[in-house]
Amino acid sequence: MTSVSPTPGIHHVTCVAGDPQRNMDFWAETLGLRLVKRSINQDDSGTYHFFFADAEGTPGTSMTFFPWENLSQGKVGSGQVSRTAFRVPEGSLHYWEDRFDDFGVDYDERVERFGETVLPLRDPDSLPIELVEVEIAEDDPTVPWTEFVPAEHAIRGFHSVTLWLANPDSTMDLLGAMGLEEVGTEESPGDTPGDERTRFAAAGPVGSYVDVLPTVQAGRQGHGTVHHVAFQTPSDEDQSAMRSAVQSQGLRPTQQIDRHWFRSVYFREHNGVLFELATNGPGYDSDEPLDDLGGRLLPGEFEARREQIEAQLADVTVPLAPDAEPTEADD
Repeated sequence: MTSVSPTPGIHHVTCVAGDPQRNMDFWAETLGLRLVKRSINQDDSGTYHFFFADAEGTPGTSMTFFPWENLSQGKVGSGQVSRTAFRVPEGSLHYWEDRFDDFGVDYDERVERFGETVLPLRDPDSLPIELVEVEIAEDDPTVPWTEFVPAEHAIRGFHSVTLWLANPDSTMDLLGAMGLEEVGTEESPGDTPGDERTRFAAAGPVGSYVDVLPTVQAGRQGHGTVHHVAFQTPSDEDQSAMRSAVQSQGLRPTQQIDRHWFRSVYFREHNGVLFELATNGPGYDSDEPLDDLGGRLLPGEFEARREQIEAQLADVTVPLAPDAEPTEADD
């Protein structure tokens, strides 16, 4: 097998939403993430593609959404990312519980997992999310966005994704080939009761963990489900080597595709979860100043079709702090 540099961890997670304004309000205002890009689905120009991340769009922090309003409600099941977890600083879950009470967010009681405290919740489309308290190192690469949430409580990128799989062994072999190491197992009550959760750790400090749970529970894609999970392959060379490693596992990755702010390779792993390999560059600030990330709709290559594309999209107002002037996402 081709020698590969281990993936540093999760690059981004892309999900399916319903109403775009409701999605924008929850992720930008309630959870306090920064809208770093507002674009369109490159395969469906009538649909937005929103990117929410930390203050600088650091790899390992961006949660992205396709708000397909005409789709039905999805159901989490086998062959999907069942949970997406984010890091928050130690001692901040009380803040989040109070905030969720104020905003009417649906959340559950805390649970302990691998020695960490986890707060499960759902977004307005019933997408399962978790906040996990962790110690944030002084040299942590993430930069908190403080428009709505103070730095001492702000989300600091991904913690983990949980995969629900009918036959976990082949996927666990694949994770090993990608450079993740198995670090432990424990019972997982409240998720798939009585089943064992196996944790794999990547090499980097953000989005380090992938948890695997066996289940044959049927699911379907729609509102409130994850479309795909992307893993960091920082350079083109890293990505090419990882692509070869994936091929050696009997899978069929695509050729590299330009996604403007990173370059991507896609494949479905053995249990059907859509994986992506994404480079860390050129980055979200490659076509907009850092101070104005998300300030303009669409990458530049769509400029000639801007008027036509904007006419297909619903008007969406980006939440801003009370002392700022509101803007619309189709300006």
